[in-house]
Amino acid sequence: MGTLISIRDLRKSYGTFAVLHGIDLDIAEGEVVCVIGPSGSGKSTLIRCINHLEGFSAESAITVDGIKVQPGAALARVRAEVGMVFQSFNLFPHMTVLRNVMLAPIRVRNAAPAEAEAKARDLLARVGIAEQAEKYPGQLSGGQQQRVAIARALAMEPKVLLFDEPTSALDPEMVGEVLDVMKKLAGTGVTMVVVTHEMGFARQVADRVIFMDGGRIVESGTPADIFDTPRHERTRSFLRAVLNH
Repeated sequence: MGTLISIRDLRKSYGTFAVLHGIDLDIAEGEVVCVIGPSGSGKSTLIRCINHLEGFSAESAITVDGIKVQPGAALARVRAEVGMVFQSFNLFPHMTVLRNVMLAPIRVRNAAPAEAEAKARDLLARVGIAEQAEKYPGQLSGGQQQRVAIARALAMEPKVLLFDEPTSALDPEMVGEVLDVMKKLAGTGVTMVVVTHEMGFARQVADRVIFMDGGRIVESGTPADIFDTPRHERTRSFLRAVLNH
């Protein structure tokens, strides 16, 4: 499997406050990577830089499938290959669920409406909410809305899916239904980068777990490496706190 995402010396500051300190990271095609760490460690900023939702320092370099991530014409090509699922669902409230999923393929990929609709219905079935197609987002639960957001991201047939804490805004009883959809996705070979507080999900689904703190990657490895035999005391103390050990 080749490298799909390459990140070199990624630096990001807000004024004098440095959020990311020279991150180097390669993500392979088909790899599922979970990024864990305390709030404020730079996890969300890292993945938002991948599709340039956050700008970054001029000396930093990110490529997605060989395309350099930078402002300009190439950015639209990058964003067409990168699906993003946010904490808040970011659905269009005035459009039905079906229209939300159809919109980008029609607008960006020039898909025929009938083809876009058939595909959208397939994707809604895949995430378990085919029967909600004609409803509006406000009529759905948070878990259902997030599943619509996943279907919408998949509609563009992206090379990589980025998830920014996709369950953190959900009621606890709805978390499982979204994680179940993500587990199924992880088994399909799509490349996924998931910022998450769900340690059980990271342990079960990730090929690689990255622990971040203070804008740096402290360590990365297999789920067994990170959860069972972490090398760094900072990782151990974080896991003790979140796993109540």
